[in-house]
Amino acid sequence: MILVGIDYSTASELALQQALELAAAHPNAELHVVHVVLVFDSPASGGVASSDNIGLPSIAPRAYEQLQTYVGVSLGAFDKRQNGSAGRPLRVSSHLRFHAPAQEIAQLAADLEADLVVVGMHGQGSFARFFLGSVAENVTRLAPCPVLVFRPKGLPPEYPKIEPPCPGCVEARTSSEGKEYWCAQHRERHGQRHSYHKINSMSQDGSLPLFFQE
Repeated sequence: MILVGIDYSTASELALQQALELAAAHPNAELHVVHVVLVFDSPASGGVASSDNIGLPSIAPRAYEQLQTYVGVSLGAFDKRQNGSAGRPLRVSSHLRFHAPAQEIAQLAADLEADLVVVGMHGQGSFARFFLGSVAENVTRLAPCPVLVFRPKGLPPEYPKIEPPCPGCVEARTSSEGKEYWCAQHRERHGQRHSYHKINSMSQDGSLPLFFQE
């Protein structure tokens, strides 16, 4: 049994196509497609929403219709490319869940006793996703079975770029023998002051002189 998680992105489209190929290659395979609608509570509560306060009954029919249409189109395109070579109709089921995508995908994998989970990894991500981790990364940690992750070719993951040290700051530290950390341009970088503690070696009385600068 194969479970594939989709979010209608290019990466998840690739994952679905790969899952269809895997299912077609195994005569007894079942393919389950899951889409998780990410919903949050109000900012004041700070938690995950419940079905009582976000109107899930009104969201579910539209979301499930979208899921069915997407899976149907993808399956039709796959059958057309196969040109009848698959040999048998694929058994495909669709699932709609709500709240946290990674947790819901992993839980459905456990519920179905899936043998494999297939997910797509986005080639580009925001600064927030670098810290929070992508859905694909979290699924690999939570799923009770092997996870196959696909990423679009030619789209390496995008992480925050760490700039090299400022040559002026390096020169300021060298010429001042460590008394100055920053060049004139970066002493107030972007309007934000940089605070730090500097501890010298022990004085003759054994105390540790402490210098605080801003």
